[in-house]
Amino acid sequence: DNLLRRDACQEAQAFGNQLIPSSMPLKKATVFLNPAACKGKARNLFEKNAAPILHLSGLDVTVVKTDYEGQAKKLLELMENTDLIIIAGGDGTVQEVITGLLRRADEAVFSKIPIGFIPLGKTCTLSHTLYPESTNQVQHITNATLAILKGETVPLDVLQIKGEKEQPVFAVTGLRWGSYRDAGVKVSKYWYLGPLKTKAAHFFSTFKEWPQKHQGALMYLGPTERPPEEPEEKPSRPPLYVRLYRRLRLYWSSPPKEIPQEVTPEDWEELKLSAIELSIATRNRQLDLTRTEDFMDVCIEADTVSKGQFINRGSQKMNDPHTCPEGSQCIQASRCILQLPEGTEGSFGIDNEEYEAMPVEVKLLPRKLRFFCDPGMREQMLHAAVQ
Repeated sequence: DNLLRRDACQEAQAFGNQLIPSSMPLKKATVFLNPAACKGKARNLFEKNAAPILHLSGLDVTVVKTDYEGQAKKLLELMENTDLIIIAGGDGTVQEVITGLLRRADEAVFSKIPIGFIPLGKTCTLSHTLYPESTNQVQHITNATLAILKGETVPLDVLQIKGEKEQPVFAVTGLRWGSYRDAGVKVSKYWYLGPLKTKAAHFFSTFKEWPQKHQGALMYLGPTERPPEEPEEKPSRPPLYVRLYRRLRLYWSSPPKEIPQEVTPEDWEELKLSAIELSIATRNRQLDLTRTEDFMDVCIEADTVSKGQFINRGSQKMNDPHTCPEGSQCIQASRCILQLPEGTEGSFGIDNEEYEAMPVEVKLLPRKLRFFCDPGMREQMLHAAVQ
């Protein structure tokens, strides 16, 4: 582990030793660290493995430690300009930071700031997309921190989830509602059963009323066409005399009266739900940088599952929560409205964080945020897309 840390620090020092012009300010990096992640080990993991790399790289680093759940959202509202945002934690920390970022009044400007993710939590779904798999935790953290310095980014989709009264919540992975999610939350209660704890949690949940039905109505719109990517650099402003000439020409040329175009009504489709689980997920797990349509995957799992199938499938769901098993109804949508009957109890899992179940509108914000990723992973994505 120490050898891995030393190699990573030597690589970071190469970035820190680069000369910059005296007129150029240092790049500012704001780190949002959740010390409670990974059962309270996150602070130690960050200070041992990631902090030395960031400080050696020549960045002006500010570390903001969160003391309680929801604090990152509030801190993001007060955050001043920064060149990089770095999230050090798990799925919950990512969800809090991007929600705080996109709730800002000036989110159009702040959503262009590239985001780095240092996986320190118990669940780090994004790290499968952004970094190569590694069984060594130290290597995984140092690789992620070095990827931030290398500067390669990929655009990720975001889901905007809005209830009737609440402010919107934003997610990079997705929303889950159903029996597999409820059983998955209880797995840690059976820690004393060791490797059998997952089976036990799903087995005991079959003692409830069976089949377990989650009922409601879903309205949705189909995929949208992906617009071409905007160029990063804006063209330079033309000289004053050119701008004056253009304005005068526009003023003197009398344009023909515009015929008001009829707005085509949106083509909503509706279906009744009765499922053991519903999941709405982004395509960030199977990132395709060249696809021509934007959509999210809606998976409705039939409630005709037997108890044995439920227990077996539960283990798969723990590894890949948004997998869509055979016999499920899969829909591609750019926007959907989930309506629930009155008195519906239970919870949603939004990026592995628990929220009360309520009627919601889920809207896809395609390529909303840019996340730093390992250059090798980006090459793989582009290569796979070409093939």
